[in-house]
Amino acid sequence: MKVRTVIHVYGRVQGVGYRYAVVEKAQELSLCGCARNEKDGSVYIEVEGDQKAVHEFLRWSRRGPSGARVDKVDFFLQGSLEDYKSFLIFHH
Repeated sequence: MKVRTVIHVYGRVQGVGYRYAVVEKAQELSLCGCARNEKDGSVYIEVEGDQKAVHEFLRWSRRGPSGARVDKVDFFLQGSLEDYKSFLIFHH
């Protein structure tokens, strides 16, 4: 079953390649979605795909890449899919 999850990651997650690591991990798990830096210093992620893969991605997001320090992760399941075809990084 495909699911969509919205994730906010807080901590030292900007300027450390977090969004690019998100893309790599998402591609590894065959997930689609998007990621962007937020003005408050967090990273916003939408990810959709197989429920098991999304769960594994969520576990990974609590650590992130080696240069990151994740303090908190908020997430919630969305009822509808955006039907992303790839994984996009948005820039401000």
